[in-house]
This record gives sequence, structure tokens and C-alpha cells, in this order.
Amino acid sequence: MKKMRSGKCLLLFLSITVGLCADKKDAAFRPEPAESYGTKQTVDGLTIGVQPFDDPEEAKTAFGKLNPYEHGVLPVLVVMKNNGKGTVQFGNMQAVYVAPRGRKVDSTPATDVLYLKAGGRPKVSNSPIPTGGPRVKIAKNPLKNEVIIERAFSAKMLPPGDSAYGFFYFQTGHSRGTSLYISGIREAQSGKELFYFEIPLD
Repeated sequence: MKKMRSGKCLLLFLSITVGLCADKKDAAFRPEPAESYGTKQTVDGLTIGVQPFDDPEEAKTAFGKLNPYEHGVLPVLVVMKNNGKGTVQFGNMQAVYVAPRGRKVDSTPATDVLYLKAGGRPKVSNSPIPTGGPRVKIAKNPLKNEVIIERAFSAKMLPPGDSAYGFFYFQTGHSRGTSLYISGIREAQSGKELFYFEIPLD
């Protein structure tokens, strides 16, 4: 009987510990509700709020020590809340960064962002041993970090009443007068495409 009780206590302890660790990980980055963003738009009950992460301090809250913008990649946070009556799906969704004068930049998949920067040219130095050859040191790729994938927008669909969030990545600098163009969101039941979203990023 004692062994059974000890085993149950151990399982309960492990369950609580795992749960606390999961909660801690989830709490590492939690954006505000979509409705709270100053730059947002609502179409057919779906509200989308957006925010570019070009500020170093803001980047820390989502990416820790890595600041993608320092390496030529602008992360744009997209937060959604479905207040409509039906589920929406994102299988054909596209996000485009629209700069002044109509210049457009397609989003780069998170898996590709990891390999955009190879760390520059290899550094060659002489060996301290007279008979040794030159030593080649390849700089670490700063963008090859799993947090890029972890923070990317990955929702496939959104039922009524639910929320989703994540980042889209763009190889561009950020300036005033830009917007995020989102298209390809469809009603899951009918397949009908929602009207596009064009949300200012200022």
C-alpha cells in the first residue's frame, strides 16, 4: 500500500511540475488582445491587430537575445480574434509588406529565415604552431535560432471565439507610411474568401 501511495504522489508531483514548466514557457511571450491594438481591422467578425518589431527592447520580449531586425529581417506580429459565427482557415493566407510608392515584399517562411545569414566571410588566422597550416573559423549564423520558428504564425484555422497570434518575417527595413496586406483567408464551411485586410503599420 505504501509503495502504491508513493507512486501516486510521485506521478502527481511530476504532473504539477510539467504543468508549471509549460505555463512558464507559454507566459514567456503573450501579446495583447487583437482589439487593443491601435493598428487593426475587422472583416466579417475577424479582427486582426498588427505591430512591427523593429525596436530592440520590444524584440527582447519575443526573441530574447536575438533581434532579427539587426540582421535584416523585420518581424511583424499578427494577432487575430474570431468574433464571427463560423470557423476561418488560413491554408491560402498571404502576408505582404507594402512600402511607400507601392513597393511590395512577400513574407519569408520561418524555416528559410534560419538560413538567410551565413555569418559573413570565414576568418583565417595563422596557426601558433610553426608547422601548422592556417586556421579557418566560420562565424555563427545569428538567425539560426529555433525561436524564429516558435514565434512564427502557424495557426491553420480559427473557430468562433478563439484567438491566434504569431510573427510574419520580411526582408526589409521599416519606415513610416507602410502597411500589411493580408489575403487568402477563407470561411471553412463555404470556402468563400474574406475581403482582404490592409492594416497600417505606423
